[in-house]
Amino acid sequence: MNPQDILRYVDSLHRDKNIDPELLFQAIESALQSAAKKQYGEESDVIVSISRDNGAIAATLAGEPLGDDQIGRIGAQTAKQVIIQKVREAERDALMLEYRDQIGEIVSGMIGRADGGVATVNLGNVEAILPRSEQIPGESLHANERVRAIVFEVRPSGGNRVRVVLSRTRPQFVQRLFEQEIPELSDGVIAIKSISREPGYRSKVAVSSEDQQIDPISVCVGYRGSRIKAVREELAGEHIDVVRYDSDPEVLIPNALQPAEVDQVLLCDMIGRAIVLVQEDQLSLAIGRRGQNVRLASKLCGWDIEIMTNGELEEQIERAVGGFSQIPGITEEIAQALVEQGYLSYDDLSVIEPDLFMEMSGLSEADVDRIVETAEANAEEAEKAAAEERRVRRDQERTEKNAPAPAVSEAPAEAPPAEPVSEENADTENTESESSEVAEGEQPAAEEEADSPEASSVGEAPAEESPAEEAVQEASGELADESSESETQEIETESEESEPVAETIESSEAESNKQEG
Repeated sequence: MNPQDILRYVDSLHRDKNIDPELLFQAIESALQSAAKKQYGEESDVIVSISRDNGAIAATLAGEPLGDDQIGRIGAQTAKQVIIQKVREAERDALMLEYRDQIGEIVSGMIGRADGGVATVNLGNVEAILPRSEQIPGESLHANERVRAIVFEVRPSGGNRVRVVLSRTRPQFVQRLFEQEIPELSDGVIAIKSISREPGYRSKVAVSSEDQQIDPISVCVGYRGSRIKAVREELAGEHIDVVRYDSDPEVLIPNALQPAEVDQVLLCDMIGRAIVLVQEDQLSLAIGRRGQNVRLASKLCGWDIEIMTNGELEEQIERAVGGFSQIPGITEEIAQALVEQGYLSYDDLSVIEPDLFMEMSGLSEADVDRIVETAEANAEEAEKAAAEERRVRRDQERTEKNAPAPAVSEAPAEAPPAEPVSEENADTENTESESSEVAEGEQPAAEEEADSPEASSVGEAPAEESPAEEAVQEASGELADESSESETQEIETESEESEPVAETIESSEAESNKQEG
């Protein structure tokens, strides 16, 4: 084996595969040593070394150096296979080390396949996968598109292969996008303290600034929202709320619940609960759609937030004090102290720390254990009762939904009494009724002309008439026929009255002719 070829081989693999040259030299030495043992026996003491400077090979057998001719007889094919195996292992280890250092960092690649929900992303030296569970809900990925994601997991897969899992749903992805779009984050002028996220719907980001003259929210939003808009576009239009961070939970929690207005925050340190009091008109806004706002605020602040009004808090306190007082061993003072610490239900009391309870109440360990067991039993009973109530409610809703709707019969409206008509207005009303009858007789003709296919717009079918409309048109037609008959009778009457006048004129002309004769 030519020493110069060994050096070129090591240098080529180092540049192409990013493998440490020392690992390559060790792999070649191990391959040659394995091949020599197969030739001289597995129990033989063979040592092979390669010079890092000139690539020269030196071998010893039981402490005696082997000549070049003896080294040359080592099985070249066996050595080649071992070298290839060692190189692949070294390449896998190098990729594992490279991408493990990038866990939580953002990478960019080209989508190779996007079928079956799982997308493969070509990162250059490795093909990563983007599972459907790590994709933003509602987004669609297509082949040959460039996509950005963070490295979520790196693990060996199938021998010498490396599996790199990407994610676009983790809160770290939002943070890395902010760092790319906002240089002040990299410079340390502002800092992201906490992020809570529901991928595809909404994210909340708490930011702070060391300089009191710099508004971190304005820096993140950018001029006319340019920076936050770029982040939203990468997140498929996901809403992003940027809030001001504060180390005081009584200040941070109202900021996290924006845009709702908070009246008061009550902190229960023993169980990590924060009771937030709001007005009635702010209750739905603070909770958010399907509890999204309060859920994200709880993750952002690290407190279990409960939203309620003053009236609801008073009712819960009264119910909790009464329920705890019924447990043997708990006085009203102890029940009041438990409520002040935020324990408002049997579930809360069942998970209380025994040491804290003993310190707070002065009870013995046996009494505390008995109280906790009683609280657990009452909590199970309450849960069963609530489940039964929900089941009954669902059954009632299902029954009401499947029940036929009752028939509604409407009594005919009584006609208002007719007003007395004087004789003086009789002729006037008759005239008005005749004119209305004629107008009603003309109206169906206009409606028929409007409803005819020639009058309708192109591509529209003429509207079908309801039985009520047909009845109105028939009645109007009959009224029109009656009015036309009355007009015909009037014309005949006028012609009959004009005949005697014509006869009188003719007789007078005949008498005048006789006198002239």
